[in-house]
Amino acid sequence: MRNSQVSQSGYLTRFYLRRDWLPIGLWLLGIVGLMGAAAGKFDGIYGTQSALASIVTTLKSPAMVSLFGPFIAKPPYTPAAVYAAEMMVFMGLIVAMMSIYFAVRNTRTEEDNGILELVRAHAVGKQSPLIAATLELLIINLMVGVLSALALQGAGMTGSDITGDWLFGLGLAAFGFMFGTFSLLMSQLASNSRGATSLSYLVLGVLYIARMLTDVQNTDNTWWTVYGWIEKLAIYGKNNWLPIVLMLLLAVLVLGVTFFASAKRDVTAGLLPNRPGRQRASRLLAGPFSLVFRLERTSLIIWLIGLFVLGVSYGSIFGTVGDLMKANPVMAKVLGTAAVNVANRTVILNFAATLAIIFAVVGSIPAMITLLKLNSDERKGWLEQIHAKQVSRARLYSSYVAVALINGIMALFLGVLGMAISGTASMTHPLTITRILRAFVGYLPAVLVVLGITAVLVGLLPRLQALSWVVPIYGVFSLYLGGLFDLPKWAKQLTPYGWVNRVPLSEIQWGTFWWMTGLAAVLLLIGYYCYAHRDLLEN
Repeated sequence: MRNSQVSQSGYLTRFYLRRDWLPIGLWLLGIVGLMGAAAGKFDGIYGTQSALASIVTTLKSPAMVSLFGPFIAKPPYTPAAVYAAEMMVFMGLIVAMMSIYFAVRNTRTEEDNGILELVRAHAVGKQSPLIAATLELLIINLMVGVLSALALQGAGMTGSDITGDWLFGLGLAAFGFMFGTFSLLMSQLASNSRGATSLSYLVLGVLYIARMLTDVQNTDNTWWTVYGWIEKLAIYGKNNWLPIVLMLLLAVLVLGVTFFASAKRDVTAGLLPNRPGRQRASRLLAGPFSLVFRLERTSLIIWLIGLFVLGVSYGSIFGTVGDLMKANPVMAKVLGTAAVNVANRTVILNFAATLAIIFAVVGSIPAMITLLKLNSDERKGWLEQIHAKQVSRARLYSSYVAVALINGIMALFLGVLGMAISGTASMTHPLTITRILRAFVGYLPAVLVVLGITAVLVGLLPRLQALSWVVPIYGVFSLYLGGLFDLPKWAKQLTPYGWVNRVPLSEIQWGTFWWMTGLAAVLLLIGYYCYAHRDLLEN
């Protein structure tokens, strides 16, 4: 590559790091703080052999294998081995999401905002912005890896060692960087940041589902899923460094394709062809609601299909999760077939209740993304023509809120519905679909409250609206891992998801349903009041 193609790459890298210091710091604080705090508690939680035996039995069940991956540690078990089994897949998901955020932000989003054209107007090489984005990704993930390893060393869990601590940290760094390169490639294919983000999460979701299915059916095939490489590190056991080598090699290969694709396209254009539009706009585009819905249509379709497929994937293992006779034939002889069938149903419903948390949190994401775009679209100047018309702020605000509500409600519904249809089909003595759909009704108010909190931040603190992501992130941690970390009830109820009982295992608490729905309506109204009484964001 000629020198003119890469000139000022170092300067741009330093500029990106200085500009992004706050989001970088928040991501580092969240990831490293979570890992260090969790590691510091494990000796207390799993300090006895009885506690270790209990959690190891749980982690070896098909349900937990699908969530966290197989537990491959050999006895005598240690808190460090349990920590690695519980945290590696989950932290890999968080680090991958962080890398997607920075990769799309510093490439396709810069082009959408017109910033890249201003940068390229100076003595900057054509490939320099992409090189700077790649170097920033590498530096951020290295910081995550090094600080995580130091946090694990500081925690000093029983059974941990220096090699395992650094393998954990550097494995996360390589995993995050690899997924960052996937997003850089998606940014070359898509024609806007919406498409790049959707494609990146589509890749992440497909690879995660592939890992889940192979872990339950045949762990040898997990090598082919890419996501499963993070499990093969065998931390605090064999300490296998090969997956890190594979991650870096794949990242280099993807980067090569990315730079080639970047050289073949124009600024603001994507390699994937855009479908030509109609010569005359439909009457359905006569208002802001239809416009917002049209803009979000592709992203919405991807999210809905992804949630439904995720639900189908998890539901497909219900028959395996609840097959206690096969797992323990003695139980069938002692309790009898009828009693074991009842126990099977309880196990499956408890598993479904855990999965419902995932669907509620993930279903909140497309709704939040849509509502947050009210300010980002305004800041980019895309709403100036609408503001110039006789369109009230109430109508514009309600349009974004309405599309966000459709996104969130449909995403949650299809996720639970996919789980219900596939789950009942995989069971010998199936549950009713309506029983499993309790999860949708139960968690719907929580999704609405999260959207209400987002609306308040959009209206009141538009430049700090990204703080709304703390709610689903903490929700995943407190409820998805809270039981493993022995969190108290009040800590789980710091998020709206924590007020919902374990549906579909339990009955729907209609009192909670109605007061949370009312709270969501009040928050949405407060968000509108704040939005209507503040100045528009500067372009």
